[in-house]
Amino acid sequence: MNHHSQTATDSNVYSRKSSNRWVQLVFGIICMGLVANLQYAWTLFVSPIEAKNHWGLSAIQLSFSIFILVETWLVPIEGWLVDKFGPRPVVAIGAVFAAIGWVIDAHATTLAELYLAAVIAGIGAGCVYGTCVGNALKWFPDKRGLAAGLTAAGFGAGAAVTVIPIANMIQSSGYQHAFEFFGIFQGICIFILALFMVRPKAPVGVKAAPRLVTTKVDYSTGRMLKTPVFWLIYLLFVAVAAGGLMATAQLGPIAKDYGLAKLPISLFGLTLPLLTMTLSIDNLCNGFTRPLCGFISDRIGRENTMFIVFLGEGVSMLGLMKFGHDPIAFMTFAALVFLFWGEIFSIFPAICADTFGVKFAAGNAGTLYTAKGTASLLVPLASVLSAGGNWDRVFIAASGITIAAAIAAKFVLSPMRKRFIESANEENSESVSVVPRQKVGVAMEGPRS
Repeated sequence: MNHHSQTATDSNVYSRKSSNRWVQLVFGIICMGLVANLQYAWTLFVSPIEAKNHWGLSAIQLSFSIFILVETWLVPIEGWLVDKFGPRPVVAIGAVFAAIGWVIDAHATTLAELYLAAVIAGIGAGCVYGTCVGNALKWFPDKRGLAAGLTAAGFGAGAAVTVIPIANMIQSSGYQHAFEFFGIFQGICIFILALFMVRPKAPVGVKAAPRLVTTKVDYSTGRMLKTPVFWLIYLLFVAVAAGGLMATAQLGPIAKDYGLAKLPISLFGLTLPLLTMTLSIDNLCNGFTRPLCGFISDRIGRENTMFIVFLGEGVSMLGLMKFGHDPIAFMTFAALVFLFWGEIFSIFPAICADTFGVKFAAGNAGTLYTAKGTASLLVPLASVLSAGGNWDRVFIAASGITIAAAIAAKFVLSPMRKRFIESANEENSESVSVVPRQKVGVAMEGPRS
């Protein structure tokens, strides 16, 4: 009787935790919003740092490059820690590192200290990002695209809320005070939220929709790296991220060369320079598309969604090239590029969990996320292609890469992934079924959890 009572109690606790998954998702979104300032608010500090220290803009911006590489390339390790120890300690450590990074920025008197701060802040951001995306994938096997999309959208939304107060504090109290105040404030908030995070357990009976091709086998990151299908997914991520970055990172210079950057544009009663207005709209599209396309991919399948949006991005880039000299067309096609591009941060984590299971989802999705860092290394290629102000070469190259990725997703990845998962599931079923003793050894050679 005691045993049954304990079982019932465990079941009730499990149910309460499981029904709490939306609250856990919100905690993750808020943490992502708070840590986003390390990336999206950085641009506000560059000129004040240069005005005070005269280190040179390129030397200061190297700190940002270091931050991005550390943030992306260490996520697999941080994801492995999450899979092993749960989200609470990893996010708590991330909060401390994020705070320390900005506090060091506040007191940095040499470039070496600025670069050290970038490394520490990058570790902090990676801890939070990798954990929150991994948690979303594990809590929502039935809505992976939507959950990952909402979480990824939080990474941009936080900056939208706090960028104005940060800018005001820099103006009124100096950049050092802004670094220190917001560093400590963000760190404390994330740390408190970390205390309420629990190890993800999807509700009983909740499964991915039958139309989604999903695995019953949990692959460790090491096993995943040995599969050709992972490297095809990785290559597609790099291709689309690079194509989008090549175009979007150059919007400022393009608008300037087209003579549009400072052209006043009025929209909804607000008049701003065209480039400022365009970037504001683009950021909204970039955030909005992540949960939207994640939701759509839950309904019609990952590769089908990838085919549509990657194709749309490629066509939008060609439209920007062809019609971008017109102010309204420039704003429209630039917004479409961001709308079709930002979804990679929801669809790719979702397809990774679909293909390689949820047990090691944080580490696996974190490993795939390094594609963002790899893609950033290809962005300087746009500067080479645009020599002499010839932006057409940039648009043709970027759109070509993206359209090729669309075709590959639909006609290469889709059948390859389906065969891979069906084979793994079949072998896994054989390994757990009751079979004659002499066949057990053979059956057990199939994928193991």
